[in-house]
Amino acid sequence: MLSSVLTSTPHTSVPNAFAKTVEDARIRTNSGGVITIVSLLIVMWLVWGEWADYRRVVVLPELVVDKSRGERMEIHLNMTFPRLPCELLTLDVMDVSGEQQVGVAHGVNKVRLSPHAEGGKVINVQSLDLLIIVPSRHSPSEAAKHLDPDYCGECGGANPPPNVIKPGCCTTCEEVREAYAEKQWAFGDGRNIEQCTREGYAEKLAEQRREGCRIEGVLKVNKVVGNFHIAPGRSFTTGNMHVHDLDAYIVPNASPADQHTMSHLVHELRFGPQLPAELAGRWGWTDHHHTNPLDDTKQETDEPAYNFMYFVKVVSTSYLPLGWDPLFSTALHNADEKTPLGSHGLPFGTQGSIEAHQYSVTSHKRPLSGGNDAAEGHKERVHAGGGIPGVFFNYDISPMKVINREARPKSFTNFLTGVCAIIGGTLTVAAALDRGLYEGAMRVKKLHSN
Repeated sequence: MLSSVLTSTPHTSVPNAFAKTVEDARIRTNSGGVITIVSLLIVMWLVWGEWADYRRVVVLPELVVDKSRGERMEIHLNMTFPRLPCELLTLDVMDVSGEQQVGVAHGVNKVRLSPHAEGGKVINVQSLDLLIIVPSRHSPSEAAKHLDPDYCGECGGANPPPNVIKPGCCTTCEEVREAYAEKQWAFGDGRNIEQCTREGYAEKLAEQRREGCRIEGVLKVNKVVGNFHIAPGRSFTTGNMHVHDLDAYIVPNASPADQHTMSHLVHELRFGPQLPAELAGRWGWTDHHHTNPLDDTKQETDEPAYNFMYFVKVVSTSYLPLGWDPLFSTALHNADEKTPLGSHGLPFGTQGSIEAHQYSVTSHKRPLSGGNDAAEGHKERVHAGGGIPGVFFNYDISPMKVINREARPKSFTNFLTGVCAIIGGTLTVAAALDRGLYEGAMRVKKLHSN
């Protein structure tokens, strides 16, 4: 008789990474349902916060050495002088390189304003060059066309300037003033000058005595240490000194209402282009109150011989939007010279950078007669006498450059990792809480049953 022996092959079990659910966990309870709903809401809220953090754009500032060379810089200016007529207002620019812009007119508008007591309303706008309004309501150049063709006016003892209407002659009052400036002579109101008497220059000055002036425009300067100033009277250089003709500015024995002063209101002063409203709103610390601290600055004085000085420290600043392309941005900045400095990248959104400037400022004011600040309780603070009445802006260029680069704080993989951590952590805590509540309820029931 044959017998068979049945042998069984031992079964090898593979360990499971996921633990089996205990029987108690399959029991439905009211507390478990509440915990599940609350857990889902918490997961959704935390995932939404993770998504918002992933989509958030932050600005990463970086400080580097400014290696730019041969660049020019734009200064955007808008100021009001309520007690200085446009006819006497002169804007000059000079820097340490030796370049001077005397009597800047190109790119600048001078807006005549009615007297401050009458509201300071706009009378008219004179762009590029100021024209003397003669009684016939024509400009001097137009009035000169009606003169005798053989007329050749004297230049008051000075040599005729090169840019006259008729070579070798001074046909208009402005040409005589130019001749006096080249000779570095004071001109005054021109009462003894034939051309100025014909054009009513002295009468026009008297009519404008109580008027104000608003100067607005753009200055293009070298990106080096320099200054620009607004002072009364035509300016010229004698020796190593820069002076202004103040004969028409200082009015002897004039009433306080008729006297000129350098009181002023700075509506806007910025270096480079204005940031778009979208970027300024996104970065609250780049609004004009921080980048342009002189905006809406007001200074008043009743003394004609008074000097205001602002010492400005300019820092070059680059704004690199999210998605900035360095090659495309470089091509934009090198392609078009007619575009305002620093704003080549504005029309191209995230592909173009914005080259702007921030600045800090320290102000100082003093009477030209000298003295001290005893009235303010500082006898030891003594002011030197002498100088030119006016408003001076001395700017210095920082050798460092700030780069504000937009970036996202998290990558997409960081976002996914955070979501997995939120889901796993929330469910683990919820399971432990549910287990604790269930075990507690079961023990309470056993105690009651015993």
